[in-house]
Amino acid sequence: MGKASSPRRVGDNEALAVGNSIRGSAQKLNLVAQLIRGKKAEDALNILSFSKKSMAKDVSKVLASAIANAENNHNLDVDALIVHEASVGKSLTMKRWKARARGRSAKIIKPFSRVRIVVREHEEEEA
Repeated sequence: MGKASSPRRVGDNEALAVGNSIRGSAQKLNLVAQLIRGKKAEDALNILSFSKKSMAKDVSKVLASAIANAENNHNLDVDALIVHEASVGKSLTMKRWKARARGRSAKIIKPFSRVRIVVREHEEEEA
């Protein structure tokens, strides 16, 4: 008599991966997520590997995890995957203080963000 399993948060032809504590602001992370939304998974990995943004390395790891989840856990075809959703949100924020002149202090905010990537198997219609 265990706990009933919760329903899947994504569809049958989808796989999900979440990066919970990525160091950097959500605004900067969203600029990288915009690059891959709606693209094929293989193309998205290429875009991220050649991007100059420092957040691209972390997003690439989450995307690779989503692709691996699709292949190993849900038996989806890796060649037919597209990035269906790439959403970004705020996570925790570390607050630090820096000593300034005349005995004053300045607040330093170190934000963390989370990214959620959903890949979907795309059936191509033949005409």
